[in-house]
Amino acid sequence: MKKLVYITATAALLASGAAAQQSDGTNAATGMVGGAATGAILGGPVGAGVGAVVGATLGGALIPPPAEVVTYVQQQPAPPSVVVQQPVAVGKPIPETVVLTPVPENPTYAYAVVNERRVIVEPKSRTVVQVVN
Repeated sequence: MKKLVYITATAALLASGAAAQQSDGTNAATGMVGGAATGAILGGPVGAGVGAVVGATLGGALIPPPAEVVTYVQQQPAPPSVVVQQPVAVGKPIPETVVLTPVPENPTYAYAVVNERRVIVEPKSRTVVQVVN
């Protein structure tokens, strides 16, 4: 019971801090589904509920890059594509073997071409923030 109280309190703290950062529901919804699945495996129905809250919070914390960053990445000559075995998805890290090209006007972001897809990445964590089509 103490574990459940601790997990619920942690989820509430995370939710309050990241809720203001959500710009759309896409990342939050993806995080909620993944968190619920993981929570269900680890803690049954109660774990699914807690996992959904935590997952939605963490998924919602990813902020899509500004339009000028997306435009810059789209207009640049494509660097060579790197093939990786894992799926490339928003919220997932890019392997260390992938070379990131910084966005000069906004060093908060970098980009690469992975599996023939341009991705915009937060370079410190190497987390994909947007897949450019």
